[in-house]
Amino acid sequence: MQLCANSSNHSSYLTAVEDSCEGMNHGNSNSQGWRFSIPRRYLVAFLAFLGFWNIYGLRVNLSVAIVAMTRNRTSNGNDTVVEPEFSWGPQEQGLALGSFFYGYALSQIPGGWMAGRMLGGRALFGFGVGATALLTLFTPLLARAGLPFIIALRVFEGLFEGVTYPAIHAVWARWAPPGERTHLATFAFSGSYFGTVASLSIASLLAESLGWPSIFYAFGVVGLLWFFIWMTFVKETPQEDRRITDFELDLIRSSVGPASNHGKDVHVPWRHFVTSLPVWAIAIAHFCENWGFYTLLTELPTYLTDVLGLDLKSVGFLSAMPYLLMGFVVQFGGLIADYLIFKKRFSKTQIRKICTCGAFVFQAVFLLLASKARSPPLVITLLTFAVGIGGFAWAGFSVNHLDLAPQYASILMGISNTMATLPGMISPSLTGYLVQHKSALEWEVVFYIAAGIYLTGALLYGLFATAERQHWAQSSDQQSLFYDGNGMEDGCAEDDDGGDNQSKTSTEDLPFGSGSCD
Repeated sequence: MQLCANSSNHSSYLTAVEDSCEGMNHGNSNSQGWRFSIPRRYLVAFLAFLGFWNIYGLRVNLSVAIVAMTRNRTSNGNDTVVEPEFSWGPQEQGLALGSFFYGYALSQIPGGWMAGRMLGGRALFGFGVGATALLTLFTPLLARAGLPFIIALRVFEGLFEGVTYPAIHAVWARWAPPGERTHLATFAFSGSYFGTVASLSIASLLAESLGWPSIFYAFGVVGLLWFFIWMTFVKETPQEDRRITDFELDLIRSSVGPASNHGKDVHVPWRHFVTSLPVWAIAIAHFCENWGFYTLLTELPTYLTDVLGLDLKSVGFLSAMPYLLMGFVVQFGGLIADYLIFKKRFSKTQIRKICTCGAFVFQAVFLLLASKARSPPLVITLLTFAVGIGGFAWAGFSVNHLDLAPQYASILMGISNTMATLPGMISPSLTGYLVQHKSALEWEVVFYIAAGIYLTGALLYGLFATAERQHWAQSSDQQSLFYDGNGMEDGCAEDDDGGDNQSKTSTEDLPFGSGSCD
């Protein structure tokens, strides 16, 4: 199986993937007698999808539970009104809900560093979800102990969840061939949107039927179950997985290259991170996408009831529609991006910009149209597309870290996700300040601001983003060329199919063993 630059066969990458599948069908693997129907990297992606499903379920469960915790209810069998268990007002509820983001923002960059230098992506991602799930089980007990305890709990939950996004990039740097990175990463990320939709509905049912504490017990148990499955079936590197086929292992080893190596001796170029315009372009795009996302995630139910006059039963379903659409768009966008990269219709840089800038422009247009519309069906349709079309942007900026510097991708994701957390803190407060009288004109200003931020993000990402490997991310092996006796380059340079640069003998320092391009 040859993936080197001196090969003239432009379909070599696809051939390698087909060979991998053929090898599995013949049962050729590192484990005698083992038969597995799907490539192991796809199993990693599926379990990561479920991981992000759990991450967002554990994040939003309090949003539903706090309504049941602080509202009057009628006792069973009669119309007697029972006082709420907690007398928290809007300010106290805001503290309880917002405290999560303070811990979440603090652990992003340390999480990226730990994923690359200490624990590894697989372990950190698993422990991040598992620890949050374990803490969730104590929510009812600590809530009854007092508001300061629930605030402290949410801060710690944010700290543990904050490492998950940087950690998963460390996983993809080792598991995902360059030609599949976009759709593997976006498929996993889409779990957060499906998880949001499902979790809001499930939490509501649990609160009504079994009481609000059941929300935290159910979500905590499911999260812990996922943790044990993840740690059992997913390994830190492909070489450690005894159930991977030789074909798939060769495919990953030959295409990923040494730039994905995460070792304790790897120097982290912090100064280059801070001064790199492409890194800032990613961080700004991440911020802009999350501004619109968090604005509508937290305020859309209020807008639908205050401006459109919809009832609460309808609001719950309609508020979930944009995120359901976004989940599908994220997956579709990743597949389309990798397809275009493989077909070489555009350069990788152009594809990243088309996905990100195109999505931002359309999101701005839909928001501006929604700000002027007054028909409920039309407004809901426009807002659904304003959020959902953002899924294409995730096929651009969210995997751009892996283009710039695979070995530092977890840290770069930590940097950009730190900035992307700020809208979760700022946007709801700003919206509350602007919408004093709950009028349509006040909401227009909210939509104008979000649209302006989207357009700013499109402009800056379009000017400064790139998918080229940065000079400070080049290993010593990649910076030297190897030539054969005829003077032809015999190293594994980055090919047209998106393979990473590597020398013919450079895979010896890989964390999953030695190998070559042959």
